[in-house]
Amino acid sequence: MAALALTVTAVTVSGRAATYTYGDLAARLTSLELLATPPADGELGALASSYDRKSQYDADSGQYLEWGANGDGGGFIREEHGQIVMAELEGPGVIWRTWSATAGDGRVKIYLDGAAEPAVDLRFKEYFDGRHAPFTRPLLVYRTEAQGLNNYTPIPFQKSCKIVAEPGWGNYYQFNYTKFPPGTVVPTFKLPLTAADEAALDRANAILANSGADPAGERAGAKLVTREVTVSGSGRAVAAEFTGSGAITALKVNIKDLPADLEARRALLAQLTVSAYWDGRPQPAVWSQLGDFFGAAAAPEPFRTLPAGQLDDGTFYCYWFMPFGHGAKIEVGNDGPRPVTMTWAAVTAPPPADVDKLLRFHAKWHGDAFLPATKDRAIDWTLLVTKGRGRFAGVTLHVWNPGGGWWGEGDEKFWVDGEKFPSTLGTGSEDYFGYAWCDWHRFVRPLHAQPVNEENEGHVDNVRWHIADNIPFQKLFEGAMEKYFRKAAYAAVAYWYLAADGEDDYAATPWAARAPLANPVVFHVPGAQEGEKLRVVNREQLEREKITAGGQIMDNPNWTGEWSRQQQLFWRADAVGQRLEVEFKAPSAGQWRVLARCTRAHDYGTVKFDVDGAAGAEWDGFAPQVSVGDETVLGEFTLTAGAHLLGVTVSGKHERSRGYLFGLDYIKLEPAK
Repeated sequence: MAALALTVTAVTVSGRAATYTYGDLAARLTSLELLATPPADGELGALASSYDRKSQYDADSGQYLEWGANGDGGGFIREEHGQIVMAELEGPGVIWRTWSATAGDGRVKIYLDGAAEPAVDLRFKEYFDGRHAPFTRPLLVYRTEAQGLNNYTPIPFQKSCKIVAEPGWGNYYQFNYTKFPPGTVVPTFKLPLTAADEAALDRANAILANSGADPAGERAGAKLVTREVTVSGSGRAVAAEFTGSGAITALKVNIKDLPADLEARRALLAQLTVSAYWDGRPQPAVWSQLGDFFGAAAAPEPFRTLPAGQLDDGTFYCYWFMPFGHGAKIEVGNDGPRPVTMTWAAVTAPPPADVDKLLRFHAKWHGDAFLPATKDRAIDWTLLVTKGRGRFAGVTLHVWNPGGGWWGEGDEKFWVDGEKFPSTLGTGSEDYFGYAWCDWHRFVRPLHAQPVNEENEGHVDNVRWHIADNIPFQKLFEGAMEKYFRKAAYAAVAYWYLAADGEDDYAATPWAARAPLANPVVFHVPGAQEGEKLRVVNREQLEREKITAGGQIMDNPNWTGEWSRQQQLFWRADAVGQRLEVEFKAPSAGQWRVLARCTRAHDYGTVKFDVDGAAGAEWDGFAPQVSVGDETVLGEFTLTAGAHLLGVTVSGKHERSRGYLFGLDYIKLEPAK
């Protein structure tokens, strides 16, 4: 595997047009060495997806219009003969990844190189069920535990690729692809595959199944160097250092006495940092909190992806290919108060051919760095901005979401070489990371993972690697992910390869600036019984999906006010007389004043409250703009200790209101005077 990868690298670096067999393409699924290859002119990595077509760039005004449009399940290019056109691509190229959130019975057909008959013609759900050759290998084709449907079987084409879908195909699609430079020769995907091509997919599947080990296998001339390091509080130490030229092919660290307490472990992994310097340069190409660098900012248990993770014995590892021509140095920092002892291990290989022409590995941790300055792009949260020639190779995203509820929703957007409309525009945060529907269940696959999610309330770690589907750029790369909900804190590590004359402007972040990201202050009202936490008693309405169980996030810069814990109980009432019943608790027997704070909006109705059947106040929820109202006294009631019933009945609506919706931020009890 290593010899094959270096051979392909040499061809690409030389500038000659490449010829790839299907086996070569399958090998790219696991080849970390190829990421260090400078992209050829005309090489493009992009995405065809069902993003909301209302998102547009207006060239006349230079503004992005409806840039947060979120109807991403059914976008397409056009309708044609009763079908929709999902993608139209020019070759030579290859589809690396097919994804969906909901794949149905409608057939999806892939036409290649102008052929009249499709190369693939299956029900969309059959692309992912593991029962239809060649989409049968469990590390290439699967449904994650968090509902995402993924297929990493390469589908190459020489001239063109057109993908069409019949009605009933489902909702949401993504096709990640590479367009190679003109003159590149690739085989056109044809079923059934040859025995050699099937064997190539088997090899890729086997390497992915062995994640946690070097995907290149044994390397000729490789050397292992280990060093025990004790780094003092607020100190730094050298973990590994090399002279001359070569490539680091593995980097591992085992921390002595890693705390058993989860929060103490998370704090330590954030206080420790890792830096890497190439070719004697004074500024590090790698700087990150140590846990985040290995994809384990919040990980309570081991997990293994292809390039990075944590082994069962607690050792953190990465196999990123890190070439250097004039020396390399790995440093560890400690922003904590006490010394920490750890053992570092680095494997180096002899320098590959043209090492001085290869790209250098970069990885930088940041929170809220280089955010867009214009209002039309306020929703975009920057993952990476860099200049020069290189390849974007992936990201780990650590989310701290103490308010609970769904933290994501935003599309990924990648601009390459100054293009105005991004050539990658996705359909949602969870879709980018390979799962679906805000699902919090843990999953780990070699090329993407959600190793931690505390039921969307607390810590979340998401990982996505772009290996075969890396994003090449010649002059400029900007990657962003839409961030809908302000109170969740994001911190990312971006991984990319960059030419020696490229610009990496990410500096080390002091601990004083990093620490608040791990514990943001979330507004809440003391003593409030949060609406989203109240038990809905009339279950029939909940089952009809008129009530958003678990809360609706209320966190938008265009809304007025601040909801307690940024959520409300949302009731989709649509007629006078409908009734909602929720349970609240009185701390002790006595006379209590019951207060409520509710949402106002242009489509909210008027409701009457009652407590255990005793009439209370009436509330008009209409307002031209979404806002949270003041506390309203519902009445004074004699209550026993324990559970009671709050009733909400739709009584009408303001003449200007468009509907009968209702939102309860919280209720609160005060002793009656």
